[in-house]
Amino acid sequence: MAFADLLEQVGSMGRFQYLHVTLLSLPILMLASHNLLQNFAAAVPPHHCAFRGNLSVPGLDTEETLRISVPLDQRGRPQQCRRYAQPQWHLLGSNSSVEPEDKMEVKEMETEGCVDGWNYDMRDMTSTIISEWDLVCDLRSLKRMGQTVYMGGVLVGALVFGGLSDRFGRRVLLLISNLLLAVSGTCAAFSTSFTMFCVFRFFCGMGLSGLILNSFSLIVEWVPTRVRTIVGTVTGYCYTIGQIILAMVAYYIRDWRWLILAVSLPFYNMFCWWFLESARWLVLSKKPEQAVKNLKAVAYINGRHMLQESMKKEMSCSKGSYSGVDLLRTQTLRTITICLSAVCFAYYGLSMDLQKFGVNIYLIQVIFGAVDIPSKIIVTVCMSTIGRRLSQCGALVLSGVAIFINLLVPYELQLVRTTLAVIGKGCLAASFSCCYLYSGELYPTVIRQNGMGWVTMMGRLGAMVAPMVLMLVEVKVWLPGLIFGGVPILSGIFAYFLPETLASPLPDTIQDPASGPCSQATMATSICHSINSVAAQSSNLSREVN
Repeated sequence: MAFADLLEQVGSMGRFQYLHVTLLSLPILMLASHNLLQNFAAAVPPHHCAFRGNLSVPGLDTEETLRISVPLDQRGRPQQCRRYAQPQWHLLGSNSSVEPEDKMEVKEMETEGCVDGWNYDMRDMTSTIISEWDLVCDLRSLKRMGQTVYMGGVLVGALVFGGLSDRFGRRVLLLISNLLLAVSGTCAAFSTSFTMFCVFRFFCGMGLSGLILNSFSLIVEWVPTRVRTIVGTVTGYCYTIGQIILAMVAYYIRDWRWLILAVSLPFYNMFCWWFLESARWLVLSKKPEQAVKNLKAVAYINGRHMLQESMKKEMSCSKGSYSGVDLLRTQTLRTITICLSAVCFAYYGLSMDLQKFGVNIYLIQVIFGAVDIPSKIIVTVCMSTIGRRLSQCGALVLSGVAIFINLLVPYELQLVRTTLAVIGKGCLAASFSCCYLYSGELYPTVIRQNGMGWVTMMGRLGAMVAPMVLMLVEVKVWLPGLIFGGVPILSGIFAYFLPETLASPLPDTIQDPASGPCSQATMATSICHSINSVAAQSSNLSREVN
Protein backbone atom coordinates (compact mmCIF):
# COMPACT_ATOMS: atom_id res chain seq x y z
CA MET A 1 0.00 0.00 0.00
CA ALA A 2 1.45 3.38 -1.01
CA PHE A 3 0.19 5.18 2.07
CA ALA A 4 1.95 2.72 4.38
CA ASP A 5 5.18 3.70 2.61
CA LEU A 6 4.32 7.37 3.08
CA LEU A 7 3.84 6.91 6.81
CA GLU A 8 7.27 5.31 7.03
CA GLN A 9 8.80 8.28 5.19
CA VAL A 10 7.24 10.88 7.50
CA GLY A 11 8.30 9.11 10.69
CA SER A 12 6.08 6.04 11.11
CA MET A 13 5.36 6.05 14.88
CA GLY A 14 7.07 9.31 15.74
CA ARG A 15 6.44 12.30 17.99
CA PHE A 16 3.39 13.35 16.01
CA GLN A 17 1.71 9.96 16.35
CA TYR A 18 2.27 9.88 20.12
CA LEU A 19 0.89 13.40 20.54
CA HIS A 20 -1.98 12.72 18.13
CA VAL A 21 -3.07 9.48 19.84
CA THR A 22 -2.78 11.05 23.29
CA LEU A 23 -4.95 14.06 22.41
CA LEU A 24 -7.58 11.85 20.79
CA SER A 25 -7.56 9.35 23.66
CA LEU A 26 -8.05 11.81 26.52
CA PRO A 27 -11.69 12.63 25.65
CA ILE A 28 -12.40 8.88 25.67
CA LEU A 29 -11.70 8.96 29.42
CA MET A 30 -15.01 10.79 29.83
CA LEU A 31 -17.10 8.71 27.43
CA ALA A 32 -17.90 6.06 30.04
CA SER A 33 -19.24 8.84 32.25
CA HIS A 34 -22.01 9.53 29.76
CA ASN A 35 -22.58 5.94 28.63
CA LEU A 36 -22.97 4.63 32.18
CA LEU A 37 -24.36 7.77 33.78
CA GLN A 38 -27.72 6.04 34.19
CA ASN A 39 -26.33 3.92 37.03
CA PHE A 40 -26.02 6.98 39.25
CA ALA A 41 -28.19 9.76 37.81
CA ALA A 42 -31.15 7.34 37.57
CA ALA A 43 -30.46 5.24 40.66
CA VAL A 44 -33.71 4.25 42.39
CA PRO A 45 -33.54 5.15 46.11
CA PRO A 46 -35.62 3.16 48.66
CA HIS A 47 -39.07 4.73 48.76
CA HIS A 48 -42.62 4.34 50.01
CA CYS A 49 -45.87 6.27 49.85
CA ALA A 50 -45.86 9.62 51.59
CA PHE A 51 -47.89 9.88 54.82
CA ARG A 52 -51.21 11.62 54.91
CA GLY A 53 -50.89 15.34 55.35
CA ASN A 54 -53.39 15.38 58.22
CA LEU A 55 -51.69 12.52 60.07
CA SER A 56 -50.00 14.33 62.93
CA VAL A 57 -50.02 12.79 66.40
CA PRO A 58 -47.81 14.09 69.23
CA GLY A 59 -45.25 11.52 70.34
CA LEU A 60 -45.55 9.41 67.17
CA ASP A 61 -42.13 8.91 65.56
CA THR A 62 -41.43 8.25 61.88
CA GLU A 63 -41.13 4.48 62.28
CA GLU A 64 -44.48 4.22 64.03
CA THR A 65 -46.11 6.49 61.46
CA LEU A 66 -44.75 4.25 58.72
CA ARG A 67 -46.10 1.16 60.49
CA ILE A 68 -49.67 2.41 60.57
CA SER A 69 -49.58 3.99 57.11
CA VAL A 70 -47.80 1.58 54.74
CA PRO A 71 -48.26 -2.22 54.46
CA LEU A 72 -45.29 -4.55 54.14
CA ASP A 73 -44.34 -6.56 51.09
CA GLN A 74 -43.41 -10.26 51.06
CA ARG A 75 -39.87 -9.46 52.19
CA GLY A 76 -41.05 -7.49 55.20
CA ARG A 77 -40.21 -4.09 53.72
CA PRO A 78 -42.63 -1.17 53.25
CA GLN A 79 -44.53 -1.48 49.97
CA GLN A 80 -43.38 1.07 47.42
CA CYS A 81 -46.63 1.78 45.64
CA ARG A 82 -49.48 1.22 48.13
CA ARG A 83 -50.54 2.61 51.50
CA TYR A 84 -53.44 2.01 53.88
CA ALA A 85 -56.58 3.94 53.01
CA GLN A 86 -56.93 4.68 56.74
CA PRO A 87 -54.28 4.65 59.50
CA GLN A 88 -54.11 1.23 61.19
CA TRP A 89 -53.73 2.31 64.82
CA HIS A 90 -54.00 -1.23 66.18
CA LEU A 91 -50.58 -2.05 64.63
CA LEU A 92 -48.78 0.24 67.08
CA GLY A 93 -48.79 -2.46 69.74
CA SER A 94 -46.62 -4.81 67.65
CA ASN A 95 -42.84 -4.61 67.36
CA SER A 96 -42.94 -6.49 64.07
CA SER A 97 -45.84 -4.47 62.73
CA VAL A 98 -48.14 -7.50 62.36
CA GLU A 99 -48.40 -10.67 64.39
CA PRO A 100 -49.09 -13.92 62.50
CA GLU A 101 -52.70 -14.04 63.70
CA ASP A 102 -53.29 -10.54 62.34
CA LYS A 103 -51.99 -11.21 58.80
CA MET A 104 -55.36 -12.26 57.43
CA GLU A 105 -56.87 -9.09 58.82
CA VAL A 106 -54.11 -6.98 57.23
CA LYS A 107 -54.73 -8.58 53.84
CA GLU A 108 -58.31 -7.40 54.06
CA MET A 109 -57.32 -3.84 54.99
CA GLU A 110 -58.18 -1.38 52.25
CA THR A 111 -55.21 0.17 50.48
CA GLU A 112 -54.78 2.93 47.92
CA GLY A 113 -52.11 4.33 45.64
CA CYS A 114 -49.58 6.99 46.64
CA VAL A 115 -51.94 9.92 46.15
CA ASP A 116 -49.73 12.25 48.20
CA GLY A 117 -46.49 11.29 46.47
CA TRP A 118 -43.52 9.36 47.86
CA ASN A 119 -40.92 9.61 50.58
CA TYR A 120 -37.38 8.73 49.47
CA ASP A 121 -34.47 7.47 51.55
CA MET A 122 -31.67 9.71 50.27
CA ARG A 123 -28.87 8.50 52.54
CA ASP A 124 -26.74 7.30 49.60
CA MET A 125 -27.39 10.29 47.32
CA THR A 126 -28.94 13.72 47.54
CA SER A 127 -30.97 13.62 44.31
CA THR A 128 -31.60 11.49 41.22
CA ILE A 129 -33.94 11.89 38.27
CA ILE A 130 -36.11 9.22 39.92
CA SER A 131 -36.71 11.29 43.05
CA GLU A 132 -36.83 14.53 41.05
CA TRP A 133 -39.75 13.49 38.86
CA ASP A 134 -41.19 10.52 40.80
CA LEU A 135 -40.33 7.93 38.15
CA VAL A 136 -41.55 5.04 40.30
CA CYS A 137 -44.51 2.64 40.41
CA ASP A 138 -46.69 3.35 37.35
CA LEU A 139 -43.93 5.54 35.88
CA ARG A 140 -41.01 3.21 36.59
CA SER A 141 -40.73 2.21 32.92
CA LEU A 142 -39.70 5.79 32.14
CA LYS A 143 -36.31 5.08 33.70
CA ARG A 144 -35.59 2.52 30.99
CA MET A 145 -37.11 4.77 28.37
CA GLY A 146 -34.63 7.49 29.31
CA GLN A 147 -31.73 5.16 28.59
CA THR A 148 -33.39 3.96 25.41
CA VAL A 149 -33.74 7.56 24.21
CA TYR A 150 -30.05 8.17 24.92
CA MET A 151 -29.06 5.06 22.96
CA GLY A 152 -31.39 6.23 20.20
CA GLY A 153 -29.26 9.36 20.01
CA VAL A 154 -26.12 7.25 19.75
CA LEU A 155 -27.77 5.25 16.96
CA VAL A 156 -28.83 8.34 15.01
CA GLY A 157 -25.42 9.93 15.61
CA ALA A 158 -23.67 6.90 14.16
CA LEU A 159 -25.84 7.08 11.07
CA VAL A 160 -25.51 10.85 10.63
CA PHE A 161 -21.88 11.41 11.59
CA GLY A 162 -20.71 8.24 9.85
CA GLY A 163 -21.94 9.46 6.47
CA LEU A 164 -20.98 13.10 7.02
CA SER A 165 -17.44 12.17 8.09
CA ASP A 166 -16.76 10.35 4.83
CA ARG A 167 -18.01 13.40 2.99
CA PHE A 168 -16.68 16.36 5.01
CA GLY A 169 -13.77 14.84 6.89
CA ARG A 170 -13.04 13.43 10.32
CA ARG A 171 -11.63 16.56 11.98
CA VAL A 172 -14.57 18.93 11.48
CA LEU A 173 -17.12 16.35 12.59
CA LEU A 174 -15.00 15.49 15.64
CA LEU A 175 -14.99 19.12 16.77
CA ILE A 176 -18.75 19.40 16.20
CA SER A 177 -19.31 16.20 18.18
CA ASN A 178 -17.29 17.53 21.13
CA LEU A 179 -19.26 20.77 21.17
CA LEU A 180 -22.61 18.99 20.81
CA LEU A 181 -21.80 16.68 23.73
CA ALA A 182 -20.68 19.57 25.93
CA VAL A 183 -23.68 21.81 25.22
CA SER A 184 -26.27 19.02 25.39
CA GLY A 185 -24.84 17.70 28.66
CA THR A 186 -24.96 21.17 30.19
CA CYS A 187 -28.55 21.67 29.11
CA ALA A 188 -29.53 18.22 30.44
CA ALA A 189 -28.14 19.21 33.85
CA PHE A 190 -30.52 22.19 33.96
CA SER A 191 -33.59 20.32 32.66
CA THR A 192 -36.88 21.28 34.26
CA SER A 193 -38.82 18.20 33.11
CA PHE A 194 -38.15 14.58 32.26
CA THR A 195 -39.09 15.22 28.62
CA MET A 196 -36.55 18.03 28.39
CA PHE A 197 -33.95 15.79 30.03
CA CYS A 198 -34.56 13.02 27.47
CA VAL A 199 -34.28 15.45 24.54
CA PHE A 200 -30.87 16.70 25.61
CA ARG A 201 -29.67 13.21 26.50
CA PHE A 202 -30.61 12.21 22.96
CA PHE A 203 -28.26 14.89 21.62
CA CYS A 204 -25.60 13.78 24.11
CA GLY A 205 -25.83 10.34 22.53
CA MET A 206 -25.41 11.80 19.06
CA GLY A 207 -22.34 13.75 20.12
CA LEU A 208 -20.80 10.75 21.83
CA SER A 209 -21.30 8.60 18.74
CA GLY A 210 -19.61 11.16 16.48
CA LEU A 211 -16.74 11.50 18.93
CA ILE A 212 -16.09 7.75 19.06
CA LEU A 213 -16.26 7.20 15.31
CA ASN A 214 -14.07 10.12 14.31
CA SER A 215 -11.52 9.71 17.09
CA PHE A 216 -10.96 6.07 16.23
CA SER A 217 -10.68 6.72 12.50
CA LEU A 218 -8.20 9.56 13.01
CA ILE A 219 -6.13 7.27 15.21
CA VAL A 220 -5.97 4.20 12.94
CA GLU A 221 -5.46 6.27 9.77
CA TRP A 222 -2.33 7.95 11.17
CA VAL A 223 -0.54 4.95 12.74
CA PRO A 224 1.42 2.19 10.96
CA THR A 225 0.09 -1.35 10.65
CA ARG A 226 2.54 -2.95 13.08
CA VAL A 227 1.33 -0.91 16.09
CA ARG A 228 -2.38 -0.77 15.31
CA THR A 229 -3.29 -3.50 17.80
CA ILE A 230 -1.35 -1.92 20.66
CA VAL A 231 -2.65 1.58 19.93
CA GLY A 232 -6.23 0.33 19.67
CA THR A 233 -5.93 -1.46 23.01
CA VAL A 234 -4.37 1.56 24.74
CA THR A 235 -7.25 3.67 23.47
CA GLY A 236 -9.68 1.10 24.83
CA TYR A 237 -8.00 1.33 28.23
CA CYS A 238 -8.93 5.01 28.33
CA TYR A 239 -12.58 3.93 28.35
CA THR A 240 -11.77 1.36 31.06
CA ILE A 241 -10.12 3.97 33.26
CA GLY A 242 -13.08 6.23 32.55
CA GLN A 243 -15.40 3.71 34.21
CA ILE A 244 -13.35 3.92 37.40
CA ILE A 245 -13.22 7.71 37.17
CA LEU A 246 -17.02 7.77 36.91
CA ALA A 247 -17.35 5.78 40.14
CA MET A 248 -15.03 8.21 41.93
CA VAL A 249 -16.77 11.31 40.58
CA ALA A 250 -20.22 9.90 41.38
CA TYR A 251 -19.09 8.96 44.89
CA TYR A 252 -18.22 12.57 45.70
CA ILE A 253 -20.98 14.23 43.65
CA ARG A 254 -24.26 12.73 44.82
CA ASP A 255 -26.60 15.21 43.09
CA TRP A 256 -27.54 14.16 39.54
CA ARG A 257 -27.49 17.71 38.13
CA TRP A 258 -23.99 18.47 39.34
CA LEU A 259 -22.84 15.02 38.26
CA ILE A 260 -23.99 15.50 34.66
CA LEU A 261 -22.45 18.96 34.61
CA ALA A 262 -19.15 17.61 35.94
CA VAL A 263 -18.85 14.99 33.18
CA SER A 264 -19.93 17.41 30.42
CA LEU A 265 -17.83 20.52 31.06
CA PRO A 266 -14.47 18.91 30.06
CA PHE A 267 -15.71 18.56 26.47
CA TYR A 268 -15.73 22.34 26.06
CA ASN A 269 -11.95 22.28 26.46
CA MET A 270 -11.60 19.32 24.08
CA PHE A 271 -13.55 21.25 21.44
CA CYS A 272 -10.64 23.68 21.16
CA TRP A 273 -7.94 21.06 20.68
CA TRP A 274 -5.77 20.90 17.58
CA PHE A 275 -5.98 17.92 15.23
CA LEU A 276 -4.73 17.18 11.73
CA GLU A 277 -7.18 15.84 9.18
CA SER A 278 -6.54 12.31 7.93
CA ALA A 279 -4.20 12.44 4.93
CA ARG A 280 -5.70 9.16 3.69
CA TRP A 281 -9.15 10.73 3.57
CA LEU A 282 -7.83 13.94 1.94
CA VAL A 283 -6.15 12.03 -0.87
CA LEU A 284 -9.17 9.84 -1.55
CA SER A 285 -11.45 12.91 -1.40
CA LYS A 286 -9.48 14.64 -4.20
CA LYS A 287 -7.69 17.08 -1.89
CA PRO A 288 -4.08 16.05 -2.51
CA GLU A 289 -2.65 19.53 -1.85
CA GLN A 290 -3.99 19.57 1.71
CA ALA A 291 -2.88 15.97 2.17
CA VAL A 292 0.68 16.89 1.16
CA LYS A 293 0.58 19.88 3.53
CA ASN A 294 -0.51 17.66 6.42
CA LEU A 295 2.11 15.05 5.62
CA LYS A 296 4.82 17.72 5.54
CA ALA A 297 3.64 18.95 8.95
CA VAL A 298 3.86 15.41 10.31
CA ALA A 299 7.30 14.93 8.78
CA TYR A 300 8.49 18.22 10.36
CA ILE A 301 7.20 17.24 13.81
CA ASN A 302 8.84 13.82 13.48
CA GLY A 303 12.08 15.34 12.20
CA ARG A 304 11.82 13.57 8.82
CA HIS A 305 11.51 14.47 5.13
CA MET A 306 8.87 13.18 2.73
CA LEU A 307 8.89 12.62 -1.04
CA GLN A 308 5.95 14.13 -2.87
CA GLU A 309 6.36 11.55 -5.65
CA SER A 310 5.05 8.93 -3.25
CA MET A 311 1.60 10.47 -3.63
CA LYS A 312 1.18 9.26 -7.21
CA LYS A 313 -0.34 5.89 -6.41
CA GLU A 314 -2.66 7.42 -3.85
CA MET A 315 -3.79 9.99 -6.42
CA SER A 316 -4.90 7.17 -8.70
CA CYS A 317 -7.27 5.96 -5.99
CA SER A 318 -9.13 9.25 -5.60
CA LYS A 319 -11.54 8.76 -8.45
CA GLY A 320 -15.23 8.41 -7.74
CA SER A 321 -17.49 9.08 -4.79
CA TYR A 322 -18.88 6.65 -2.24
CA SER A 323 -21.86 6.29 0.06
CA GLY A 324 -23.41 3.86 2.52
CA VAL A 325 -24.73 1.78 -0.38
CA ASP A 326 -21.15 0.70 -1.06
CA LEU A 327 -21.19 -1.23 2.22
CA LEU A 328 -23.12 -3.93 0.37
CA ARG A 329 -21.39 -3.68 -2.99
CA THR A 330 -19.14 -6.73 -2.72
CA GLN A 331 -19.62 -10.09 -1.09
CA THR A 332 -16.83 -9.43 1.41
CA LEU A 333 -18.29 -6.08 2.47
CA ARG A 334 -21.74 -7.61 2.90
CA THR A 335 -20.31 -10.30 5.18
CA ILE A 336 -18.37 -7.73 7.23
CA THR A 337 -21.41 -5.52 7.71
CA ILE A 338 -23.71 -8.35 8.78
CA CYS A 339 -21.26 -9.83 11.30
CA LEU A 340 -20.13 -6.59 12.93
CA SER A 341 -23.72 -5.49 13.44
CA ALA A 342 -24.15 -8.20 16.06
CA VAL A 343 -21.08 -7.57 18.20
CA CYS A 344 -22.16 -4.62 20.41
CA PHE A 345 -25.67 -5.78 21.23
CA ALA A 346 -24.77 -7.43 24.55
CA TYR A 347 -22.35 -5.00 26.19
CA TYR A 348 -24.67 -2.42 27.69
CA GLY A 349 -27.23 -4.70 29.29
CA LEU A 350 -24.63 -5.90 31.73
CA SER A 351 -23.30 -2.43 32.53
CA MET A 352 -26.35 -0.22 32.90
CA ASP A 353 -28.30 -1.48 35.90
CA LEU A 354 -25.80 -2.04 38.67
CA GLN A 355 -28.39 -1.86 41.46
CA LYS A 356 -29.64 -5.33 40.53
CA PHE A 357 -26.45 -6.90 41.92
CA GLY A 358 -27.37 -6.04 45.49
CA VAL A 359 -23.85 -4.61 45.96
CA ASN A 360 -22.80 -1.00 46.56
CA ILE A 361 -23.15 0.63 43.13
CA TYR A 362 -19.90 2.59 43.50
CA LEU A 363 -17.97 -0.57 44.33
CA ILE A 364 -19.50 -2.65 41.54
CA GLN A 365 -18.78 0.16 39.04
CA VAL A 366 -15.10 0.06 40.05
CA ILE A 367 -15.08 -3.74 39.76
CA PHE A 368 -16.73 -3.64 36.36
CA GLY A 369 -14.19 -1.09 35.20
CA ALA A 370 -11.21 -2.93 36.69
CA VAL A 371 -12.10 -6.26 35.05
CA ASP A 372 -11.54 -4.62 31.67
CA ILE A 373 -7.83 -4.28 32.44
CA PRO A 374 -6.90 -8.00 32.42
CA SER A 375 -9.51 -8.79 29.77
CA LYS A 376 -8.03 -6.27 27.33
CA ILE A 377 -4.50 -7.45 28.01
CA ILE A 378 -5.57 -11.01 27.20
CA VAL A 379 -7.47 -10.02 24.06
CA THR A 380 -4.52 -7.89 22.88
CA VAL A 381 -2.19 -10.87 23.15
CA CYS A 382 -4.76 -13.06 21.40
CA MET A 383 -5.32 -10.54 18.59
CA SER A 384 -1.57 -10.33 18.00
CA THR A 385 -1.07 -14.10 17.95
CA ILE A 386 -4.15 -16.04 16.86
CA GLY A 387 -5.71 -13.08 15.05
CA ARG A 388 -8.77 -10.83 15.31
CA ARG A 389 -11.38 -13.29 14.06
CA LEU A 390 -10.82 -16.08 16.60
CA SER A 391 -10.34 -13.55 19.42
CA GLN A 392 -13.70 -11.97 18.62
CA CYS A 393 -15.44 -15.36 18.40
CA GLY A 394 -13.98 -16.65 21.65
CA ALA A 395 -14.82 -13.54 23.68
CA LEU A 396 -18.43 -13.50 22.48
CA VAL A 397 -19.08 -17.19 23.07
CA LEU A 398 -17.53 -17.13 26.55
CA SER A 399 -19.65 -14.12 27.55
CA GLY A 400 -22.82 -15.91 26.42
CA VAL A 401 -21.88 -19.04 28.38
CA ALA A 402 -21.26 -16.96 31.53
CA ILE A 403 -24.69 -15.34 31.20
CA PHE A 404 -26.39 -18.72 30.72
CA ILE A 405 -24.68 -20.14 33.81
CA ASN A 406 -25.69 -17.07 35.82
CA LEU A 407 -29.34 -17.81 35.10
CA LEU A 408 -29.00 -21.14 36.91
CA VAL A 409 -27.48 -19.68 40.08
CA PRO A 410 -29.95 -18.98 42.93
CA TYR A 411 -30.50 -15.33 43.81
CA GLU A 412 -29.23 -15.90 47.36
CA LEU A 413 -25.71 -16.73 46.07
CA GLN A 414 -24.91 -13.09 45.32
CA LEU A 415 -21.14 -13.60 45.36
CA VAL A 416 -21.31 -16.33 42.72
CA ARG A 417 -23.76 -14.35 40.61
CA THR A 418 -21.65 -11.21 40.78
CA THR A 419 -18.49 -13.17 39.91
CA LEU A 420 -20.14 -14.67 36.82
CA ALA A 421 -21.46 -11.26 35.81
CA VAL A 422 -17.97 -9.77 36.14
CA ILE A 423 -16.53 -12.58 33.99
CA GLY A 424 -19.24 -12.00 31.38
CA LYS A 425 -18.59 -8.26 31.46
CA GLY A 426 -14.85 -8.85 31.00
CA CYS A 427 -15.44 -11.08 27.97
CA LEU A 428 -17.82 -8.53 26.46
CA ALA A 429 -15.33 -5.72 27.08
CA ALA A 430 -12.67 -7.77 25.28
CA SER A 431 -15.07 -8.35 22.40
CA PHE A 432 -16.00 -4.68 22.30
CA SER A 433 -12.34 -3.64 22.21
CA CYS A 434 -11.61 -6.11 19.43
CA CYS A 435 -14.67 -5.06 17.45
CA TYR A 436 -13.70 -1.40 17.07
CA LEU A 437 -10.18 -2.22 15.92
CA TYR A 438 -11.46 -4.99 13.66
CA SER A 439 -14.12 -2.76 12.07
CA GLY A 440 -11.59 -0.06 11.25
CA GLU A 441 -9.30 -2.63 9.62
CA LEU A 442 -12.03 -4.31 7.58
CA TYR A 443 -13.58 -1.26 5.94
CA PRO A 444 -11.64 0.67 3.27
CA THR A 445 -10.83 4.35 3.87
CA VAL A 446 -13.36 5.63 1.33
CA ILE A 447 -16.28 4.15 3.29
CA ARG A 448 -14.69 3.52 6.70
CA GLN A 449 -16.85 6.05 8.53
CA ASN A 450 -19.99 4.86 6.77
CA GLY A 451 -19.13 1.30 7.76
CA MET A 452 -18.23 2.04 11.35
CA GLY A 453 -21.26 4.32 11.61
CA TRP A 454 -23.51 1.47 10.47
CA VAL A 455 -21.87 -0.99 12.85
CA THR A 456 -22.22 1.44 15.76
CA MET A 457 -25.82 2.17 14.82
CA MET A 458 -26.69 -1.53 14.87
CA GLY A 459 -24.97 -1.93 18.23
CA ARG A 460 -26.91 0.99 19.71
CA LEU A 461 -30.10 -0.46 18.27
CA GLY A 462 -29.36 -3.49 20.39
CA ALA A 463 -28.71 -1.25 23.40
CA MET A 464 -32.08 0.45 22.82
CA VAL A 465 -33.90 -2.87 22.61
CA ALA A 466 -32.16 -4.36 25.66
CA PRO A 467 -34.12 -2.37 28.30
CA MET A 468 -37.32 -3.53 26.61
CA VAL A 469 -36.10 -7.12 26.68
CA LEU A 470 -35.61 -6.79 30.43
CA MET A 471 -39.34 -6.15 30.78
CA LEU A 472 -40.02 -9.65 29.45
CA VAL A 473 -39.18 -10.91 32.93
CA GLU A 474 -42.82 -10.21 33.76
CA VAL A 475 -43.82 -12.73 31.08
CA LYS A 476 -41.24 -15.44 31.79
CA VAL A 477 -38.46 -15.04 34.33
CA TRP A 478 -35.96 -16.90 32.15
CA LEU A 479 -36.83 -15.26 28.82
CA PRO A 480 -34.56 -12.18 29.05
CA GLY A 481 -31.61 -14.35 30.09
CA LEU A 482 -32.22 -16.70 27.20
CA ILE A 483 -32.11 -13.79 24.76
CA PHE A 484 -29.11 -12.09 26.35
CA GLY A 485 -27.12 -15.31 26.58
CA GLY A 486 -28.04 -16.53 23.12
CA VAL A 487 -27.31 -13.31 21.26
CA PRO A 488 -23.53 -13.15 21.95
CA ILE A 489 -23.14 -16.83 21.10
CA LEU A 490 -24.98 -16.28 17.83
CA SER A 491 -22.81 -13.20 17.28
CA GLY A 492 -19.67 -15.27 17.80
CA ILE A 493 -20.85 -17.63 15.07
CA PHE A 494 -21.33 -14.69 12.71
CA ALA A 495 -17.88 -13.32 13.57
CA TYR A 496 -16.31 -16.61 12.46
CA PHE A 497 -17.14 -15.74 8.85
CA LEU A 498 -15.21 -12.45 8.91
CA PRO A 499 -11.89 -12.23 7.07
CA GLU A 500 -8.66 -12.06 9.11
CA THR A 501 -6.78 -8.72 9.19
CA LEU A 502 -3.78 -9.55 11.38
CA ALA A 503 -0.67 -7.75 10.03
CA SER A 504 -2.61 -6.57 6.96
CA PRO A 505 -2.36 -2.94 5.73
CA LEU A 506 -5.48 -0.79 5.92
CA PRO A 507 -7.56 -1.06 2.73
CA ASP A 508 -8.08 2.33 1.08
CA THR A 509 -10.45 1.56 -1.80
CA ILE A 510 -13.23 -0.94 -2.41
CA GLN A 511 -10.94 -2.65 -4.93
CA ASP A 512 -8.31 -3.41 -2.29
CA PRO A 513 -8.00 -7.14 -1.48
CA ALA A 514 -9.12 -6.80 2.15
CA SER A 515 -12.44 -5.34 1.11
CA GLY A 516 -13.04 -6.66 -2.37
CA PRO A 517 -13.49 -10.44 -1.96
CA CYS A 518 -15.12 -9.89 1.38
CA SER A 519 -18.36 -8.09 0.66
CA GLN A 520 -20.58 -10.42 2.61
CA ALA A 521 -18.44 -9.67 5.61
CA THR A 522 -19.91 -6.19 5.97
CA MET A 523 -23.42 -7.26 6.92
CA ALA A 524 -22.10 -9.96 9.17
CA THR A 525 -20.04 -7.35 11.00
CA SER A 526 -23.04 -5.16 11.74
CA ILE A 527 -25.01 -8.07 13.13
CA CYS A 528 -22.19 -9.05 15.46
CA HIS A 529 -22.00 -5.48 16.77
CA SER A 530 -25.73 -5.49 17.65
CA ILE A 531 -25.55 -8.86 19.30
CA ASN A 532 -22.74 -7.69 21.57
CA SER A 533 -25.00 -4.94 22.89
CA VAL A 534 -27.77 -7.39 23.59
CA ALA A 535 -25.42 -9.70 25.43
CA ALA A 536 -24.20 -6.98 27.75
CA GLN A 537 -27.78 -6.20 28.56
CA SER A 538 -28.21 -9.87 29.21
CA SER A 539 -26.20 -9.69 32.36
CA ASN A 540 -28.34 -6.93 33.54
CA LEU A 541 -31.29 -9.02 32.72
CA SER A 542 -30.07 -11.92 34.78
CA ARG A 543 -29.88 -9.64 37.73
CA GLU A 544 -33.27 -8.22 37.11
CA VAL A 545 -34.79 -11.66 36.62
CA ASN A 546 -33.59 -12.66 40.05
